[in-house]
Amino acid sequence: MSDYDGFASIYDQFAAGMTEDVPFYVALAEKSRGPVVELAVGTGRVAVPIAEQTGRRVIGIDVSSEMLGLARRRAADAGVELDLRQGDMRELTLEQSTDLVICPFRAMLHLPGHDARVDLMRRVRSVLVPGGRFAWNAFVFDPAIAQEIDGVWRVEQGVRNRSTYDYAERRIDLTLENDATVRLWWVDRDEWEAAVAEAGLEIEALYGWFDGTPFDETSREFVYVTRRP
Repeated sequence: MSDYDGFASIYDQFAAGMTEDVPFYVALAEKSRGPVVELAVGTGRVAVPIAEQTGRRVIGIDVSSEMLGLARRRAADAGVELDLRQGDMRELTLEQSTDLVICPFRAMLHLPGHDARVDLMRRVRSVLVPGGRFAWNAFVFDPAIAQEIDGVWRVEQGVRNRSTYDYAERRIDLTLENDATVRLWWVDRDEWEAAVAEAGLEIEALYGWFDGTPFDETSREFVYVTRRP
């Protein structure tokens, strides 16, 4: 059983505040030619609109069987097909190369440290054709927010949860009332860009939000589009 299974039933509710990412990833998919690969596909929140609006084949990978079950139901309700595969995104392999891999909703933050990020990016690079893109988003760590919410039970989108910060590990443990817990490791800009370079990718764009706002010191989100040279 995956640690993420305990989040499956509330995932869509918890993610309801994040909507602007969907048209961003759909727009990238519209420019692609091969299958779109979504890492940590979850319940299909992004994958289903991509399939609906672009007609592209979407391969969705997730470690959680519960999440994938919900994604299958969402796809069936929408009248589209997804190629859903259970597995760890860190072990990514494909039968054919593609020109677009995405990892929405901050799922890259579940990777525990620099080496894990580099290893995943190298895996992604290996399945991309030259010029192929890898896009993801992640929050910008805010120490003021961390100080305010650390260890406090809160209700977000109707879901009661608690974030506990480990500053030595640069880790957040996100816990629900059912004791399901997932871990996230925050990353700063220098770390992201060092991993991109080490993995042999190039940065095509860095936005501060999904509307194409340039990234600056006020940005609260990293929105990266990288490319295999």
